[in-house]
Amino acid sequence: MSVTVAVVVANIYFIQPLLRMIAENFGLTVAKAGSLAMLSQVGTALGMLFFVPLGDKFERRSLILVLLLGAVGALVLMALAPNVICLAVAAFFLGAFCANVHVVVPFAAHLAAPEQRGRVVGMVVSGILMGVLLARTFSGTLGAWLGWRAVYGLAAGAMLLLGAVVRVRLPEDRPETVLTWRELMLSTLMLAKRHALLRESALLGALLFAGFSAFWTTLVFFLAGSPYHFPNPSAAAGLFGLVGAVGALAAPTIGHLAHKHGPRYTVSVALWTTLAGFVCMGLFGRHLAGLIAGVIIMDLGVQIGHVSNQTRIYSIDPAARSRLNTVYMFVYFVGGGLGSLIGAAMWHAAGWWGVCGVGCVVMLLALAVEFLHGRAGGDSNQ
Repeated sequence: MSVTVAVVVANIYFIQPLLRMIAENFGLTVAKAGSLAMLSQVGTALGMLFFVPLGDKFERRSLILVLLLGAVGALVLMALAPNVICLAVAAFFLGAFCANVHVVVPFAAHLAAPEQRGRVVGMVVSGILMGVLLARTFSGTLGAWLGWRAVYGLAAGAMLLLGAVVRVRLPEDRPETVLTWRELMLSTLMLAKRHALLRESALLGALLFAGFSAFWTTLVFFLAGSPYHFPNPSAAAGLFGLVGAVGALAAPTIGHLAHKHGPRYTVSVALWTTLAGFVCMGLFGRHLAGLIAGVIIMDLGVQIGHVSNQTRIYSIDPAARSRLNTVYMFVYFVGGGLGSLIGAAMWHAAGWWGVCGVGCVVMLLALAVEFLHGRAGGDSNQ
């Protein structure tokens, strides 16, 4: 399951180091190329909303397989897209079908013995993290070597192979409670209406992911121009995925602070850390050491925030964790999609300072939201 979610989630992020090549292929501006990354993330948000709750209605292994096959079709269309309209449609549906990862995670929790559930879920979630981080390295390196279409062709083959493994290795599992899709959606909406902590966590997650996506969508264009002028900016952007892993993989070390001070404390740490990363990249990003340091700090902050927010929402109602996660991840990916779009537009309008400015502004907004909600009281330890 950990390998499954890693392979599936990687498909959403392949596009970021490839945007410059795609833009040149179809004669797109930076802003229009950035909208392709935005469409994938909006597709994932809608996939979270429409597909993930079905895990409480349909046999889970079959649902996972259907969504995998849907992703294969979208990847093939990406690889063969004759024009930008086909590419945009494929990017949207690829994102939607790749919401599959959030069907797998609750399935893993359901299959695990109670005393092993935390370890099992942690292992599967670590697969998501590695897929997100290494996707850029894979697509940037392979795209520079074989072209961007080859990335999606090979990914389609990998997903077909994965589907065969899933069919053989995962057990059949039918939900115990049968609900209509309407009942599932209404109960999910009621959770969002009822719990202020869920709304706050989702908004903070969306703002963190918006800044994160604005950076990663435009990085390849920054590396292609002054002062770097990398001959293969896609490959260089891919390697920065490994740089980001240094920060992101350090995030679990913050766990003892969450245990000691509560998740609200670590959320605040995450917001200030991410803001510091964007400030570092804005001031020193034209020097390689400054850019590397900023990426590490930013990725560390975003991952701390994501882990802390999910810790908070899972404490709200243990019986509704899948639906709580649906609300959180839907808003999270809407934020990412808007971040990609706004980041590309600001790169076109104001260059590197515009991108870092977007990151700083959304982090200041997030800090204001966190401060105001904290003052409201009632869940200060969460």
